[in-house]
Amino acid sequence: METTVLRLGHRPQRDKRLSTHLLLAARALGASGAFYAGTRDPGLEESVRKIVRDWGGDFSVEYTANWRSVVKDWEGCVAHLTMYGLPAQDVVKEIGAGEGPLLVVVGGPKVPGDMWGLADWNISVTLQPHSEVSALALFLHMLYGGSELSREYPGARLRIVPSAKGKELEVSKD
Repeated sequence: METTVLRLGHRPQRDKRLSTHLLLAARALGASGAFYAGTRDPGLEESVRKIVRDWGGDFSVEYTANWRSVVKDWEGCVAHLTMYGLPAQDVVKEIGAGEGPLLVVVGGPKVPGDMWGLADWNISVTLQPHSEVSALALFLHMLYGGSELSREYPGARLRIVPSAKGKELEVSKD
């Protein structure tokens, strides 16, 4: 299933690291791309592009000034991650069996109320306060059933070589 993430409410001065971590988790755990809304942040976009250049894959990130249009025009299902939704473990198989691409929406400081009605699914990964990064990571892991953990990234210049002790990195000459 092709999955794209929409991060709402990015604020560069407060959220730079959090948004970067969210987008890197999305990439590492199987999403094909992401949109972010809030304040445009070329530094965030460049950080993600640099990771893709070094570590491979075809993940893309794009700013949107109108997140509602992204959601309304999406040609597939929309899953909104929130701690107030239906338990992910109860609905993730149904979501994964859906047709077309999936848009996973994660909030920022305060998710506008109309997001609840725009989503096909409002999903919680726990009924406790948590970060959007942890919610996204757990949801994608459940959605992909663990297959995302051994995913290959074409075009990678850098690859980690698993090691019980120490750090080993393979660097491509290309």
